[in-house]
Amino acid sequence: MASEKILYIGRHAKSSWDFPGRSDIDRPLAERGIGNAYDMAQRMKKRGDKPRLIISSPANRALHTAIIFARELKIPFSYLSVNEDLYMAGEDSIFHIIAGTDDNVPSVMIFGHNPDFTCFANNFLNDQIYNIPTCGVVRLTFNVSRWENIHRGKLVDHFFDFPKKNK
Repeated sequence: MASEKILYIGRHAKSSWDFPGRSDIDRPLAERGIGNAYDMAQRMKKRGDKPRLIISSPANRALHTAIIFARELKIPFSYLSVNEDLYMAGEDSIFHIIAGTDDNVPSVMIFGHNPDFTCFANNFLNDQIYNIPTCGVVRLTFNVSRWENIHRGKLVDHFFDFPKKNK
């Protein structure tokens, strides 16, 4: 019997370009990005969305975004992990990370980067998303019992939110 798996795809919040010469992986969040991360986490909380596990890219901007979400959603930091393969990942790497998740975990949120995250989300959606903006979140609900079985035909619900939506 199939159960439900919920995947949250979160793009990191707005990063700062104020530090010339700093490597891409080390770019911090901009002040606006920090505010957006708190706001988006609060929106998730109000909807009752609370992933069981968070997996983040090691990039400073993605990890800082993930930490803000974990704190606001009251997810213990022991349920937050860093996966090097989410930085400059590619869709196949993202899928392998998700497919490798313990099937006892009902919901996972990943934090990372475009264009890979938008392309990955669009693998499951009939109505394509042009771009997941910074701090945007896509929620995909699948009627499957194993993470490795997620695919477009098993998608039963989706939701897309981003900082400037409905403003």
